[in-house]
Parts: sequence; C-alpha cells; structure tokens
Amino acid sequence: MNRTIIDVYVLQTVPPSNLNRDDTGSPKTAVYGGVRRARVSSQAWKRAVRLAFAGLLDDSQLGERTKRVGESLSARIKALDPDLTVEEASTRAADVFAASGLAKADKKKNDVESGYLLFLSHRQLDNLAHAAVEAAHTGVAFDKARFKALASTEHSVDIAMFGRMVADMADINVDAACQVAHAISVHAVDNEYDYFTAVDDRKEDAAETGAGMIGTIEFNSSTLYRYATVDVDGLHRTLGDTAATRAAVEAFLVGFARSVPTGKQNTFAHRTLPDAVLVRVRDTQPINMVGAFETPVRETDSAGRVALAATALANHVREVEGAYGERPVGSWVTQVGERTAVLADLGKAVTFGELVTGVGEQVTMALGQPA
Repeated sequence: MNRTIIDVYVLQTVPPSNLNRDDTGSPKTAVYGGVRRARVSSQAWKRAVRLAFAGLLDDSQLGERTKRVGESLSARIKALDPDLTVEEASTRAADVFAASGLAKADKKKNDVESGYLLFLSHRQLDNLAHAAVEAAHTGVAFDKARFKALASTEHSVDIAMFGRMVADMADINVDAACQVAHAISVHAVDNEYDYFTAVDDRKEDAAETGAGMIGTIEFNSSTLYRYATVDVDGLHRTLGDTAATRAAVEAFLVGFARSVPTGKQNTFAHRTLPDAVLVRVRDTQPINMVGAFETPVRETDSAGRVALAATALANHVREVEGAYGERPVGSWVTQVGERTAVLADLGKAVTFGELVTGVGEQVTMALGQPA
C-alpha cells in the first residue's frame, strides 16, 4: 500500500551561538564521521516549532503540555459557571483528574498537578470542563471512562505531530506523525569561549577599578544539516480531517523552516533563515540523507561551507535515490543565491510560500480530495 511521506531537508548557517546547552552550559555536540560536530537536539527544535504554531494556527487547533493541569481546567470551569468561586472551580478540576488517576490535589495550596507533563488539546480541556460542570449539576459522578473518552478525541495539531505518552493510561497515547533528527554541522567544530566583563554603573571612584562581574560563555558557529519527516497518513488518522491535515503540514513546514531554538538568543542574536529547504514527497518510506556529510565539509579558497554542503547533499540525494530506485512523487526547492543553486535541479525551484502551498496541494490530492 502506498504511503504519503514528507521529507524535509534544510541547510542553515548560524553565527556564533549556543542554541542548545548540555548540563555544563556548553553547546551540545556529537561525533559523526570521526569528527566533533555542533548539534542541536530534536527536542529543542520540536519545542521551537510548537511555539511557532501559536502564530500559525488557531488556538482551538493547539494544546498545552504541563504538570499544572488544574489551573487550565479550573479556569475553563469557572468561565462556564461564573457563579463558582475560584476554590470551587479548582475543586471540580481536582475531581476530574482524581477520577482519571492522573493528578493529585494539594488541598492546602488549592492546586492540582500531574506527576509528569500531561499533553491535552485545548478542545479536550474544553470538553472536560463541560463534562465537569454537567456532572456537578446532574449529580452524576465523573469517572475514568468518561475522561478517557474525552481525552481520546479532538486531538490538536501539536499532539498529532509530536505524539503523547501517558504512562499511567496507555490507551490515550498518540503516536507521533512527525520525526525530527538532531541537527548536526556539516563540518567539524571546536567550541570557543567568550570572556566577558560587566561594569558597575555606579562605580565612579577612579581608585576602585575592575569589573563588577566577569565570566565566560561557550559558543560555536556552524552550517547545520537539519532533517524531519511527516507521515501524512498517520497524521490524517489522528486528526480525522483532510483540511486539518493539510493545515497541520503547512504549519509544520513554516514552523520548522523559520523557527530557531532560543538558547542564549539575547547574547548572540543568532536568528537566521535557511540557506536552502528541499522537500521530497515519497510513497515508500522516509529517507534521511545525512550520509552526504559523513565526510565533513572542508572549505577551500574557491568554495565555502554552504556551497560545498549543497553540492554534497545534491549528489547524495541522486546517488541514494538512483541506487534504490526511489522516485519522489513531488519535490520543491527554496534556495538562496548561487551557493545553493545546485539544489534547484532536484525539484521545482520556488519561493518558500509557493513550496508550502505546493506541498499542501499534494497532501490534499494524496488523501483523495481535489486540491
């Protein structure tokens, strides 16, 4: 049976930065092809995409992932029944999560928290609030089965894309339709240190010299290879609607291409846009083309890293697809300038807005609807 898989390949150069830190504050790295590479974890970029969704989708299409589940539900309950006090609304929210077994109420703090981050769509929270108010008015107790039913329908785009795991209630888990690879630099990196000082603005005595504070920040700069894939069929199964699936895919493409993790952003002002975005729609399986950079790129007098990376990626895509008889059913390329022009031969060379629309139309047709 044919599938609809969207593979997204991105080349993006970032200046000195510390996008994603490890437990010591150093930029994350990984060894690949025998050399140390800059790395940005998939979790960091997925969160950046989820935050970008807020400006791309309606609030009703989104969810929230939090341990402080009582706050969100009690606010909705009070909005439905304004005569309730804040304490009464919190009590009803506590009853809902107590019935589910997923959260406990701290009566002293009038608070309800789950033991781990709980991912629920805004529509699911709205439905739970309605059910809580109805249960209080009818006197019918809210039970676990009711919770499961309401938490298993009307999933948000972010839940459908990135999945949900609830260890204590596995039957409301949601398989992620999207996979995001750790971004790695196409070349070797060495982390550097920025030694900085801060001057005390009120220190005016000439005899009292020296800085008010000194420190160091570790950083690197890199041209990153980024990859993500979306299982359109899985996404459609979770969302249950062709229009919603297309909107989710288009929002993901924009969010993935334009978002950047915000680690040390005020220090480095590192936000850039990709040098190139290549999207291949496949009917077989996802294919990560990271093998293009197993041999690290080394710039020369005649070519920089971006140009060499674009050439390496273009060559590797052709070689892999030729060897395995892979023929994408659709391909679009958005690239900036001559350095990445070699990628334009891999698909329709278009603006990024046209790329997003083109992929969206392909999704609609693949799901059996007219574009």
